[in-house]
Amino acid sequence: MPTTAYVLIEAAPKKASSACAKIARVPGVKSAHLVTGPFDIIARIEGRDSASLGKLVLARIQNVDGVARTITCVAV
Repeated sequence: MPTTAYVLIEAAPKKASSACAKIARVPGVKSAHLVTGPFDIIARIEGRDSASLGKLVLARIQNVDGVARTITCVAV
């Protein structure tokens, strides 16, 4: 059974829409949505374990142009 997490993403000004579209195409990202509130994007991700989720966030999501900051919340 895969491990699921939600990634709360703060985008750079005027970059949220393009960043969201790019994040949605990253393998392991099951959904990505623009949202209102303190964060700009929320993505649901899945991986084998929490270590693979960490690699996905660090290597792929945080490197998307326009991503300023992330917080990862692993589902329990």
